[in-house]
Amino acid sequence: MRVVQFTGPRQVELAEVPAEPLGEDQVRVRTRFSGISAGTELTAYRGTNPYLTRRWNAGLRLFTSDADVPGLRYPVAGWGYSEAGEVVEAAPGTGFAAGDQVWGIWGHRSEAVVPAEKLRPVPDGLDPLAASFARVGAVALNAILAADLHLGEVVAIFGQGVIGLLATQMARRSGAEVIAVDGLAPRRAEALKAGAVRAFDPAGEPVAEGVREYTGGAGADVAIELSGVYPALHEAIRTVTTGGRVVAAGFYQDEGLGLRLGEEFHHNRVELVSSQIGGVSARLSGRWDQARLNETFLRLSARGALDPVSLVTHRLPPSHAGEAYRLLDTDPGAALQIVLDFDQE
Repeated sequence: MRVVQFTGPRQVELAEVPAEPLGEDQVRVRTRFSGISAGTELTAYRGTNPYLTRRWNAGLRLFTSDADVPGLRYPVAGWGYSEAGEVVEAAPGTGFAAGDQVWGIWGHRSEAVVPAEKLRPVPDGLDPLAASFARVGAVALNAILAADLHLGEVVAIFGQGVIGLLATQMARRSGAEVIAVDGLAPRRAEALKAGAVRAFDPAGEPVAEGVREYTGGAGADVAIELSGVYPALHEAIRTVTTGGRVVAAGFYQDEGLGLRLGEEFHHNRVELVSSQIGGVSARLSGRWDQARLNETFLRLSARGALDPVSLVTHRLPPSHAGEAYRLLDTDPGAALQIVLDFDQE
């Protein structure tokens, strides 16, 4: 079995490890497609992930600063959470059989033994490649639900990578007007193709002022921040109207440089909401959970209401994983979704 692993910051290798035995209630899956996350995964690739220096205490729901026992250590093997594959064998009673197309989370590895309860069949009529977007699609949908958009409202979406572009597609389907914000011209062009009415370059255009001009001085009803960059979160706060809502859905690193909460946040009484895939908004928890997020995204994709496959710019064999991470790290404008295609090797 081959597995992609980080041996240190910006160090990637494809390692060979022994295959795992099949146990009770388990399924052996051959990976077909494994999508690389340009957000969370790059934090481990770059060495900025907080789990590398701190420990998450699940009981207290707190990070602690005991550097002697970080929650994550190099080598970090099999990082990844966007997989689709084919069942090779299944224990009796699991409900799966050889040849079944499935999706789940088992990381960048050629083969995995997965508890049957953690696998789901690829919906009828859906390209298995699209099924590998289930997790990132759920992240985008969770942010859209947290935004509580309404027909005719204006939403500014900061960050037009894969998750941002999926959020743009979803917001348009919800009847909102989308204003896209991204520093990369190819991503702004993709946002306009996805239905955004405007696309701003934060490096060369005053975003908050431009949004107010578009909205007759009011500002956006909602902003969704997906880039994970503190100055972008600050600009999102500046962009919304008085009493507007900002959904912070990016994975922010280190200290909040560039975030000045004594300015528009304080004076305009902005509501700041955190969106993270570990759970849904409290007001929706009686009706929504992670399973429904995944299933809804895939159902809409199967119907053609969403188009994740169009965001794939590179399908690389796993032996080129190092190249994939370098590209996302050093030249993000040249790639959107990079998928490791295990069918190629």
